[in-house]
Amino acid sequence: MAATRFALIIFAASLFLMLPDCCSGSFIGICYGRNADDLPTPDKVAQLVQLHKIKYVRIYDSNIQVLKAFANTPVELMVGVPNSDLLSLSQFQSNADTWLRNSILPYYPATKITYITVGAEVTESPHNASMFVVPAMTNVLTALKKVGLHKKIRVSSTHSLGVLSRSFPPSAGAFNSSHAYFLKPMLEFLAENQSPFMIDMYPYYAYRDSPKKVPLDYALFEASSEVIDPNTGLLYTSMFDAQIDAIYFALTALNFRTIKIMVTETGWPSKGSPKETAATPDNAQRYNANLIRHVINNTGTPAKPGQELDVYIFSLFNENRKPGLESERNWGLFYPDQTSVYNLDFTGRGAVDMTTSANITRSNGTTWCIASSKASQMDLQNAVDWACGPGNVDCTAIQPSQPCYEPDNLVSHASYAFNSYYQQNGASDVACSFGGTGVKVDKDPSMFVTTHHRFYFYLLFLLSHASLFINYLIHNH
Repeated sequence: MAATRFALIIFAASLFLMLPDCCSGSFIGICYGRNADDLPTPDKVAQLVQLHKIKYVRIYDSNIQVLKAFANTPVELMVGVPNSDLLSLSQFQSNADTWLRNSILPYYPATKITYITVGAEVTESPHNASMFVVPAMTNVLTALKKVGLHKKIRVSSTHSLGVLSRSFPPSAGAFNSSHAYFLKPMLEFLAENQSPFMIDMYPYYAYRDSPKKVPLDYALFEASSEVIDPNTGLLYTSMFDAQIDAIYFALTALNFRTIKIMVTETGWPSKGSPKETAATPDNAQRYNANLIRHVINNTGTPAKPGQELDVYIFSLFNENRKPGLESERNWGLFYPDQTSVYNLDFTGRGAVDMTTSANITRSNGTTWCIASSKASQMDLQNAVDWACGPGNVDCTAIQPSQPCYEPDNLVSHASYAFNSYYQQNGASDVACSFGGTGVKVDKDPSMFVTTHHRFYFYLLFLLSHASLFINYLIHNH
């Protein structure tokens, strides 16, 4: 009997290793702003997001087309209430009920809406609407309670780092007293409802405005020496961590120790005006690549090591209609035609060459790109749709009655599309990413795919018959 139990443990463990990683932890999301011309349609954006394995998206309103585009996808949405709607939602509960009924309920739960941000950086807006924020948040929460969704959709509001009067040293972090009239009741709301304090923060601006005081490598997570907080002795190698800890200390000073922080915007521009010399594709790639690794590794901060911290990168696309300096229009990771402004691995697992402006590792001509055996059917299909669409691969050969249509299965068709894109784009590591669904091999795909298929279907067979095998062992020993 002991031998049987041991066999069961080994078998179950082997099956567990085959399953996708389901552990929770910090995540990276993306901000999907639409203040631009010629952006792709929302359904194409949904495909692009899934292709790059991005599962968390922030939008700034409750646009119907966007909500519909993300229906029946694994992507979780953060939906926004614009500042212009705060007065209406704060005045009458019926207005909040109507907004929820018209803007959220028709699309939920097919579209996975997990957060509602009520107002955005209200203290920075020309028409300060901060007095309406907490009443509007309260009415939106009450509307959610009426339909039983208050535990599934969290309510909060986003803020700029300007809500702090001091941010250095981090231990001296303090909220601006001029905002106390609305910050204190808002923090009480967040603590009571277990919602995060949402902050938009940009080390880029700190460096741009004070380049003599803020070293560039410190702003890019690459400092070779530490900055010491004289009050705590904590050592900092990045401005990002110092700013996060300043907020933690500001919350602690007001006795709000249980509120978690969520970064709802951060990033680095790839282009700027002549005076914005740090706004380059290289610096943008370095900042965001380092940020992604920092977050998904659950590094935490010096004051909160290992603390979960969810972060949204700003932004998905360059937005040419934004006013101000040139940098304001160049925060995007993608151009409107869906090509990358610079290369970035959203999973944080890929190697990034920080000495160049792109993660390019050239092939010696003896490698190919095929579909990963670990990829889901949905991910593969999204990747194929992208490769044969915006990726500009000629996929005629894998259409019915064409030479490469057989074998007629998604893995084979994906491998054809992946390898075509890979060879057309310099056989680089990035060109075989496909959001983690592509794999480089050093064997001719025409020989490898057959073996690959056999393993894939054998794995599915094992998983589907696991319960039968376990029941057999239990009842026969």
